[in-house]
Amino acid sequence: MADVLQILPQQLVFGLALGTVYGLIALGYTMVYGVLLMINFAHGEIFMIGAYVGWGVLTALLNAQVGGLHPAWVVPLLLLHAMLVAGLLGVCLERFAYRPLYLRGATRLGPLISAVGASIFLQNAVMVTQGARMKVYMTSLLFPRGWRIQVAGASISALVIVMIMVAGLMMWGLHELVQRTTLGRSIRAVAEDRETAAIMGVNVRRVIAVTFFLGSALGGAAGVLVGLYYTQIDFYMGYSAGLKAFTAAVLGGIGNIKGAMLGGLVLGLVESLAVTFGNPAYKDVVAFIILILTLVFRPTGILGENVAEREKV
Repeated sequence: MADVLQILPQQLVFGLALGTVYGLIALGYTMVYGVLLMINFAHGEIFMIGAYVGWGVLTALLNAQVGGLHPAWVVPLLLLHAMLVAGLLGVCLERFAYRPLYLRGATRLGPLISAVGASIFLQNAVMVTQGARMKVYMTSLLFPRGWRIQVAGASISALVIVMIMVAGLMMWGLHELVQRTTLGRSIRAVAEDRETAAIMGVNVRRVIAVTFFLGSALGGAAGVLVGLYYTQIDFYMGYSAGLKAFTAAVLGGIGNIKGAMLGGLVLGLVESLAVTFGNPAYKDVVAFIILILTLVFRPTGILGENVAEREKV
């Protein structure tokens, strides 16, 4: 027991870092659900493609033998490319896989099936084009092992600090955008009542496309952070991460931006504690147990759903 308590601060730091990443991915689920009341199950693959884009940019820099590689400019470069590609991919998915369905008045089942099909397509497209073998992030070239600080018995690497800071800034930025800008008011209006928003002059299609772009861009950024953290990525990584992020969104309250952030943090910390006090082989089971318990005892999540009353079923 003493050994467990000794490593507990370290595990809490890992859980916090993991939770912020889950929160970033969960925001994509919750934003799309807020405006369209659908679950974009292809979001996990967008996260995975973001990781591949970051790996590709880093590999290109290494192959070009660019000198002076430093995380202060390399990490923002990786994030920028991953977010741009992932965001545009999300917009394309909305335009070609979902919009033809919801414009024709399809039930929720139609877009859901389309999302599953898009997920399988993207996963296999990456496998065919990039191969089934894992890709390796050369994280050690950006964050040497010696870049650490000691806090309350925990050894915190510079990478973990960067992960928490980047994810925290992105979450804060999204919250400010949604709450304090004209675009944010438009997003909230469409989420509340799409037809009334259109009558009031809101370009509903553009707002939906922007929502997909923002949510997918955050997922792409999360892919880069996970790639740097675990150093290995593959075409199947989006499946597990997507399910866990969906669990985080449901746990916090689907459609609720603050809930997605909170759900991600809670899930990351709980998963980290489960590894500390239990068998690490069962750490993935924790997410599904939390999902089941949430659906049984509090289906609206910790902070509750944030969708229009008339749409709730």
